[in-house]
Amino acid sequence: MDQAPTMADDTDAPDKPEHNRFNKVALLASETPRAQEAFSMLWAQRDWSPLQDADAAVVLGGDGFMLQTLHSMLDSGRVIPAYGMNLGTVGFLMNRFHKRAAVMSRINRARGKTIAPLRITATTQDGEQHTMSAINELSLLRETRQTAKIEITVGSRVRIEELVGDGVLVSTPAGSTAYNLSANGPILPLDSGMLALTPISPFRPRRWRGAILPDEMPIKFRVLEPAKRPIAAVADQKELRDIAEVSIEIAHDMELELLFDPGQSLADRIVAEQFAVD
Repeated sequence: MDQAPTMADDTDAPDKPEHNRFNKVALLASETPRAQEAFSMLWAQRDWSPLQDADAAVVLGGDGFMLQTLHSMLDSGRVIPAYGMNLGTVGFLMNRFHKRAAVMSRINRARGKTIAPLRITATTQDGEQHTMSAINELSLLRETRQTAKIEITVGSRVRIEELVGDGVLVSTPAGSTAYNLSANGPILPLDSGMLALTPISPFRPRRWRGAILPDEMPIKFRVLEPAKRPIAAVADQKELRDIAEVSIEIAHDMELELLFDPGQSLADRIVAEQFAVD
């Protein structure tokens, strides 16, 4: 899925400032040994900028660290393009890491793709309201051995009066190849303008396997029998327990930009994933 980009001209080549699209670039790394080793090597190659002053960021790690970095940008209110280099496992949101390639040449040749996260308003059983965002998906999951019971409203109508199962999730196109795919949800093209609504191990309705929805259509979940069947909401890596109600909408005003090597865009990977046979 992650093929190495063709970079014969960039290997060991000096960066050329006159062609630079980005001049102030921050270097970030996860705490894993591989990422820290790469950080030390790249840190010595040029003068990097503090994140608060940068106009782009190089992110070393895996998909989880990239999501963490993007969420930090959303929380700070300052969003800049992010160029990931995979030193994790899957690296779906990342580019290949090459020790000898000139990083600035790669980042200045990279192509950007914007993604819009979900804006989530969750109310807990004690009445507290919380606002979260999700770049991949929002999942509602049972907290105990009891199955979850959830009412699902799409638009202004209740579409499922009682979903019984392990839970339900709403996925963006960027996250449709992650948890959504493992729950037998559909893969969505990046520019589809759609969201995937996917049940998790559903028991009833027996024949309902989910829906593909226009992303401008609001979605609302209401937890049924919450005292007996408590449910947690998980927005990417953030968890909130004892949920009563959740409202979801797409947040086009919070768009993020990921940078990819030519021929290695996120859209290409989403297409390729649909033809994976192993």
